[in-house]
Amino acid sequence: MQHGRLFHKWLFTPCSALMLLGLLLLTRGGQALPAYAASAPSAEQAFAQAAHEFAVPVSLLKAICYLEGHLSTHQGAPSVDHGYGCMHLVKNGHADTLDSAAQKLGVSVRQLQLDLATNIRGGAAILRQDALRLSQAQQTPPALADWAGAVALYSNATTPSVARLYVDAVYKLLNTGFSGQTDSGETVTLAPQAVTPNLSTIPHTATTTTIPAGCSNDGKTDYPGAIDCILPPATFDCNTVPNNAPCNYDSANRPTDFAITDVVIHDTEGSAQSALDVFQDPTFAASTHYLVDTDGTVYQILHEQDIAFQAGNFWYNEHSVGIEHVGFDATGFQWYNATEYLASAKLTAYLLKRYNIPLDHDHIVSHGTIPSPTLATSPNHVDPGPYWLWTYYENLIHQQGIAFPKQKSLAHTVTILPQTGKRPFGKNGTETPANFNFFYLYQGPSTASGLIPQLGDGTDITDVTDNVEANITYYYTRKVKDPAGTGDTLYEIWYGEQDQAITPAFFAHAQQVWLAVPAGAAVEGRGIGHVVRLISSGGSPVAIYGRPTTASQYNTGDAPGGAIFVSAYTVIEDGTSNLWYEINYNHRQAWVPASEVAVIA
Repeated sequence: MQHGRLFHKWLFTPCSALMLLGLLLLTRGGQALPAYAASAPSAEQAFAQAAHEFAVPVSLLKAICYLEGHLSTHQGAPSVDHGYGCMHLVKNGHADTLDSAAQKLGVSVRQLQLDLATNIRGGAAILRQDALRLSQAQQTPPALADWAGAVALYSNATTPSVARLYVDAVYKLLNTGFSGQTDSGETVTLAPQAVTPNLSTIPHTATTTTIPAGCSNDGKTDYPGAIDCILPPATFDCNTVPNNAPCNYDSANRPTDFAITDVVIHDTEGSAQSALDVFQDPTFAASTHYLVDTDGTVYQILHEQDIAFQAGNFWYNEHSVGIEHVGFDATGFQWYNATEYLASAKLTAYLLKRYNIPLDHDHIVSHGTIPSPTLATSPNHVDPGPYWLWTYYENLIHQQGIAFPKQKSLAHTVTILPQTGKRPFGKNGTETPANFNFFYLYQGPSTASGLIPQLGDGTDITDVTDNVEANITYYYTRKVKDPAGTGDTLYEIWYGEQDQAITPAFFAHAQQVWLAVPAGAAVEGRGIGHVVRLISSGGSPVAIYGRPTTASQYNTGDAPGGAIFVSAYTVIEDGTSNLWYEINYNHRQAWVPASEVAVIA
């Protein structure tokens, strides 16, 4: 969101209070969670036993366990929708399958949360219950295709469109199959099978969510199916309200007056209602275009043509559509559930198609990859944080019919995949406290050389000053196998390093540092855009900018002449013919005018 925290310094705003309250509600006090002995010798046997016990297809159990929890128990941590285990048994305001499963199985809730085999049994019990609810004869469906209705109910989606989306995702997995690993390292395989969901089994209505005050389901939104929470201009539009009155967006006529080039992914640091409370109060001067709740409900706050105050950096506000997601950056291992990811992916696919935006992480950006609005307010926000599953999310968007951009050969480049981070990562990109997709930078060609300077105190998992984010491409000048024996490959890259010893503290100087990447977590020699070498004028450092504009500009840092970066795309400055190159400068994007760039690939 527009207001938020920078490292461990809480800004004293009402939104900060909501974030703090949310974290207090979600954290578990750091206590060790009890362990339960597996109730089945293996995960494969657990699936088979649960399928036999409750007459549910084993392939359906596997598909849901993979879609929802990536075969993980998440160490007993709840999702943002208060769902547990790979089967995502929930206990929240609109459903309680967790307690229901515990009663049906005669086990404790805690065992359902922590034990994979018990969680699978619980999911099977709920699926059977949902199937029987839809059967006049009180019988389970005779064919796999006929389980579509039960799957729709199991999604806990509150709108029919999202329930259908969930069904499509499950049956897509059934058709493609998968092979993944549990927390214990056991491989679970689902063979592909040709099956088409019987859509006639899906109930015509889904459980409806309570529509918040100031919103209505009137069909008058840009995005079909969204709940209309669009702010009235007389109260909120800065171009309409009286002078000096509080406001939180600028009316515009995009993309006619400003091209829409990006989608910005945020998290709310609180509930959907708390976010709406902020957006519906002009004194906060904050807004967004869309808000996605954990049940898949999409709320539209502003028309896409208007400029939301969402990204901090006003150029990005002018040229992007913002999407907030209910969740928390620092505790994202309390995971975003499948229904929220699916609903968001469908929304983003619609935006990419409507505005011809490429499907890549350079255009679907984190709030945390956007430069700050000014040097003094660096380093900007960090959401959605280190646990957002970028590859998973982009694949869901791709499944909505959006093609990935064509890759080309780019020598000496490395694209990082979200398979590892500062500590050992899980097998399937699963969010746990130890698993995240930030990749860390070292002072020398060994992880024993120590991390580069960090602006925070080293305890903030969301600090982005000594790392880079997954699914971004960087140019490297050298690479070595880590002599410290980690198995990592270290790549020497140019990086805009921020050092507290520098005055002002937030000004960055590009230096060569070493990026540590574990085996299998990178692709070399492929990418989009160009490789560019910066051109120095008279030996002076090349200025690096926070936005591609001549007016109201600021330097976010500099780089020596000859420094090499990857530029994913270019833009023409509004109202001029000036060409600017975006570069992956550090954890964040930055901009260089074409006059100081030589394209070398």
